[in-house]
Amino acid sequence: MKKVIITGVTGQVGSYMADFLLKFADLEVYGAIRRLSVPNHKNIEKAKLNPKFKLIEMDLTDEHSMFSIIQEIKPDYFINFAANSFVGNSWHMPANHFDVNALGVMRQLEAIRKICPNCKYYNAGSSEEFGDVMYSPQDLNHPPRPRSPYGASKVAARQIVKVWRDSYKLFAIQGYLFNHESERRGEEFVTRKISMNAARIKKELDEGKTPEAFDLGNIEAKRDWSHAYDFVRAVWLMLNEDKPKDYLLASGETHTVREFVEKAFEAAGIKTHWHEEDNPINTKLIHTETGSILLNINKDFYRPAEVELLLGDPSEAQKDLHWEKSVDFSTLVRRMVDNDIEEINAT
Repeated sequence: MKKVIITGVTGQVGSYMADFLLKFADLEVYGAIRRLSVPNHKNIEKAKLNPKFKLIEMDLTDEHSMFSIIQEIKPDYFINFAANSFVGNSWHMPANHFDVNALGVMRQLEAIRKICPNCKYYNAGSSEEFGDVMYSPQDLNHPPRPRSPYGASKVAARQIVKVWRDSYKLFAIQGYLFNHESERRGEEFVTRKISMNAARIKKELDEGKTPEAFDLGNIEAKRDWSHAYDFVRAVWLMLNEDKPKDYLLASGETHTVREFVEKAFEAAGIKTHWHEEDNPINTKLIHTETGSILLNINKDFYRPAEVELLLGDPSEAQKDLHWEKSVDFSTLVRRMVDNDIEEINAT
């Protein structure tokens, strides 16, 4: 039986990848995790029940352990979703982001090159690589213009994949993933922050309490959001192409963070309106029925360098891979809010 290693398997996209392969592919699935004092296996509880799924420990900053694991397993596929991916934190830990996101990719490819050169390798790229965009929608010809240390680290990883592919004739590819969200999104990300707070505020209102407001930064930033599960289907299609080729994965639509907030509170059944002033910092989301403030804008949550607009062109992936998204924007937001309402009511 063929084998696949998935790094970042406890995250949203890594766990969906494991679920997908366990259901649709005849593979031994090795889920690579970091050693943590408090492990979080919530997203892989179902996968752990499958006898074809095995957990392994892997440190992307440790070359020796990387070689040892790949020597032991000799995978047929290697799917890298592991990364320091919280953009805001990358200004505080830039060196660590490069060590994991760029040099980690190099360590993986070096081990594959020396041990199992026929292994098919996939690395997850990011829309943050496009950064200060020159035109929209962005496609594979758009030059990298990152606006954060995170984006810069992913650009470096992009170049490493290309150099190792061209130099050593490896099947090494990259998918440029525009924003992908889901019910499994980490709580530190803005979309999950919005859905969780909408669920919490709904519960507080239902209990007759005055809801506690939460803070966001730039709500006018525009992003191209898809459901993470849609992307794992495309990744598997990419890995089963005859020749290595990079693709851009996106919905082809852009929405503001403000729109995401509106959809989330609509999904929670909460009527709201905006209080606007000339200074956007004074913008507030108001509960229409009680006048309570639900959301404030906090300048501390603005990035040092903002990425104002991201909009991907998925037409090449649609044409070559016959891939289409299955979850639209409104459904994505509603599913996230419904999930958080269910979770908060269960506590």
